Amino acid sequence: MKFWHKIFTYSILVFILIFNATSVIVIERNHGKMLTREINNALSQNMNIHSSVDAILPIVLIYDSEQYEKNVLANIAKAFVGKVGDEGVYMTITNDKGKSIYNNTDFEISLNRAETEKLKSDEIRYIVRDVGKRTILFTSNLTEINRKIYTFTYMKDITSVYRERMDQYRFYLKVDIIACSAYMLIMFIVSRRLTIPIHRLIRTAQFIAAGAFSERAESRSKDEIGVLANNFNIMASVIEEKIKDLERLNREKQLFIDNFTHELKTPLTSIIGYADYLRTAKTDASQLLDGLNVILSEGKRLESLSFKLMNLIMLEGTEYPMEDMEFCSILAEIKPALEMKARVKRIAIKTSCETARLPLEKDLMKILIFNLVDNAIKASSESQCIAIRTFRQGSDYILEIEDEGMGIESEHLDRIFEPFYMTDKARSRRNNGTGLGLSICQSIATLHNAVISVRSVPDRGTTFSITFRRGGAVL
Repeated sequence: MKFWHKIFTYSILVFILIFNATSVIVIERNHGKMLTREINNALSQNMNIHSSVDAILPIVLIYDSEQYEKNVLANIAKAFVGKVGDEGVYMTITNDKGKSIYNNTDFEISLNRAETEKLKSDEIRYIVRDVGKRTILFTSNLTEINRKIYTFTYMKDITSVYRERMDQYRFYLKVDIIACSAYMLIMFIVSRRLTIPIHRLIRTAQFIAAGAFSERAESRSKDEIGVLANNFNIMASVIEEKIKDLERLNREKQLFIDNFTHELKTPLTSIIGYADYLRTAKTDASQLLDGLNVILSEGKRLESLSFKLMNLIMLEGTEYPMEDMEFCSILAEIKPALEMKARVKRIAIKTSCETARLPLEKDLMKILIFNLVDNAIKASSESQCIAIRTFRQGSDYILEIEDEGMGIESEHLDRIFEPFYMTDKARSRRNNGTGLGLSICQSIATLHNAVISVRSVPDRGTTFSITFRRGGAVL
């Protein structure tokens, strides 16, 4: 059953139950009031008759005549019935032998009357009976005259009271049909309108399940369904971002595999080609030496690629123990090796270090500095300068490596940290570059909760900055 069907059905059932129950309660309450009023009125009339009889009782006692008693009682009854003047008012008077003294009824009265059994002289009993198609209220009491017991029965036709109840039931039945029909129409419209946002959510969910991750649910209200739609849209946005991240990672993995395959293919082709040539061709000593040099160079490139690839793999998802270390001491340890490497191109390396203790992994930090300076050396011309400096900026501690080399074009800056990405592949291969160095540097920076960034101007130089958040203690 659909949700709007449930709302419609359950609301109709509840409405019918409450409306009908209320109608029955109102009708029965009104009927009870009318019946009680008729009963009280009948009892009051019966008491009036009893009072009238008591009033003439002394006169009846003087005459002490049974016939006189009968005439007096019959006259009282006639006078009372005539005084009331209502149609449907009846009265009977019977003596203790069951003989009728007065009777104006137009219907048969049963001889077995429960209200007169064991009736006491000081009480009035009443009972409601169905007589044919009429409903009669019987009230009875006893009066003793000259040691004779007379039973007075005052009767009132209350058929109209019960007819009124049936008329009210018929009226409420018509009202019930009209009200339920109107309520059903209203609830049909309301339930459909209430569930429209849910249908929109379902449709949006189906679109998203089919791959339309940019689809969003319409949210126009501020109620619970509106909040649900907003949260659904937030969830869809998160899913879309996650899907995009997965697609990006898949593309990066595929690109990594493609680049890795390409990087392996070039040196292997050279090694296999020269090895096959030296094996099959007649070569002199000079050609043999040239071939071996090529094989050695390409082998070293493969070795460098394997080492860097291994470093990159090891850095992914690995936790390294950090030690509070003085950063300038690490820079001082690696500086001689950097100067020796730069001496080939007569490049000067200048350092400026502001002391601070940071949580570091010493060997990884040396790899980061060495790779960045090695890239700076490769990008620089002879007699240029490379600056390595550290300083504080607010609560951050920053390491900068700046060169005066050829710089990097702006279109390459967003991709230089991708594995195997090289801005100038020919130059990189001449320098045994693999395009993995900056990826390794970024992984090392991430392990140290640091951020690596780059600024570069073509033909004027490049500056790499590594920012360590909340940069340690000042010494």
